[in-house]
Amino acid sequence: MFPKNNQPSKDKNTISGIVSINDLKEMEFNDKELTPQQHLALKNYDRYRVRELNKQKSEKDFHKTYLQLQAMANLTPFEDFLKEEYF
Repeated sequence: MFPKNNQPSKDKNTISGIVSINDLKEMEFNDKELTPQQHLALKNYDRYRVRELNKQKSEKDFHKTYLQLQAMANLTPFEDFLKEEYF
């Protein structure tokens, strides 16, 4: 599905060529080698996701945050999760 350079092609799997967290998870699932930065972005996203979900006080807030995090994983470039705010 992904070319040899570990970057998804500009097809239905990406939006405007953006590589998302979900794209990285798919690459990892398909035994594609990820760069150290890609691994770090996955680690940061997972840590951020757990931290944000644990902050929620009600089931309604939990589900709202869960949906927001799903959208982020699908639409946000993985490079954004290399920023300090996601450590």
